[in-house]
Amino acid sequence: QVQLVESGGGSVQSGGSLRLSCVASGDTYDNWCMAWFRQAPGKEREGVAAIGSDGTTSYEGSVEGRFTISQDNAKNTLYLQMNSLKPEDTAMYYCAAEPGHTCTYWAAYGFSWFRRGLYNAWGQGTQVSVSS
Repeated sequence: QVQLVESGGGSVQSGGSLRLSCVASGDTYDNWCMAWFRQAPGKEREGVAAIGSDGTTSYEGSVEGRFTISQDNAKNTLYLQMNSLKPEDTAMYYCAAEPGHTCTYWAAYGFSWFRRGLYNAWGQGTQVSVSS
């Protein structure tokens, strides 16, 4: 099993930046797909960015060019660098992991990298609030 703990959320003004971190612990795997999801009040949880153990990445359209997902395998840590933040980015941000397969593995079977059901480990979330 994998445990995930997020940190780095906070309150910023529009145009500001934040970097979220997600530390993974527990069992180790050679392949994985990890992602950041977010959920605003009254809305469904949506995928924001994903990265596989092979280094391939994918972004949701509204954050592409502003957000960057990365990982430090030595530290078992996933990051989300968020620049040019907008009020509509306000949400609870969750880290998720699918240990065992890369994201491209699932894509080959027609699954979106942002399909929530792919991920069987979730963190508790960290709040991001962006004011105008």
